[in-house]
Amino acid sequence: MTGLVLLLAGEPSQASPLGDGVLAFRRGDYPTAARILLPLAEQGNAEAQALVGFMYEFGRGLPQNAVVAVHWYECAAEQGNTTAQYQLGLMYDKGQGVRRSAVIAYKWLNLAAANAKPVERDYYLRIRDAVATKLNNAQLAEGQWLSYNWAPVPKSPR
Repeated sequence: MTGLVLLLAGEPSQASPLGDGVLAFRRGDYPTAARILLPLAEQGNAEAQALVGFMYEFGRGLPQNAVVAVHWYECAAEQGNTTAQYQLGLMYDKGQGVRRSAVIAYKWLNLAAANAKPVERDYYLRIRDAVATKLNNAQLAEGQWLSYNWAPVPKSPR
């Protein structure tokens, strides 16, 4: 959850539907945030997708549903959203909404750590390294290969 807190630390750059949705999210007005952000997520906005994933994961403004949360995190993570990559890595590590896989968790956490802002990087690295302790050498190499060969894809709507 730290990743989303850090994502929301900055101010929206301009008045926009995304900015309005982020502000509602920050205020804890999750029903309003969901009403604003869900259409943006469906249109492929990675930041909105990450926030919608969070709202589904924790049942804030949307029904709690780990499978749907994973869907939205994947959409945003595939576009290169660092926060979604981190959250998705945690979902794979815990087996929430997906089949548990420390290799896939490592892939997403490695990508998140590599692309994180300096304020997030050390935390992401500690989590990634904790997951790495669950892997044997072949699994670690596979996770590293998967993250090394990953490339972002364009907007991925619902």
